[in-house]
Amino acid sequence: MTTPSSVSSPVGAGELFERRVAPLRDLAEQAGDVARTCHAMARRFHRGGTLVVFGNGGPSTDAQHVAVEFVHPVIVGKRALPAVSLTADVATVTGVANRVGLTEVFAHQIRLLAAPADIALGLSATGDCANVVRGLEEARGLGMLTVALLGGDGGRIAASGLADHVLVAATTDPRVIKEVHVTMYHVLWELVHVFFEQPGVLDPGVVR
Repeated sequence: MTTPSSVSSPVGAGELFERRVAPLRDLAEQAGDVARTCHAMARRFHRGGTLVVFGNGGPSTDAQHVAVEFVHPVIVGKRALPAVSLTADVATVTGVANRVGLTEVFAHQIRLLAAPADIALGLSATGDCANVVRGLEEARGLGMLTVALLGGDGGRIAASGLADHVLVAATTDPRVIKEVHVTMYHVLWELVHVFFEQPGVLDPGVVR
């Protein structure tokens, strides 16, 4: 009979956990940047803005996750806030990609659907996804608040200063980047609501 004490851990299990420690510690050290990002987002929401989220490949599902978190909060009593994922409409994404190319799928939608008061949140594991870059460029040109969740060294997006607020998962492991991004956007969601719950923190305005 095998007992718990006689079962050895899989080879490398400790290393698998350890490689996640440094990126999460780094995220904790970005607490000030996270707070400033959330305050800026909360102010836009407070003035009637909508969160527009987009990502390429795997982060496309994160974009949909972020949008539903804001529109339909899982925590009872939390305020629902307007958000939309630009990856959710397959007909639009494939139609734009077929006509003008995959690089323009987010920029095209932002140009037609977004407004200066809105928030653009782009997700990229490398910081180099061409369609996320173009989406942020279009959003910045429109006057939107631009936020980027990136991985590695932040890539082209971080280097170019396209985003007003940049949060980076400091690892090149795509699995860990994904995990840190999930933590990041849940913290963003929660802290945006914290600002709404503090009287006087946000400018006067009408919340939709």
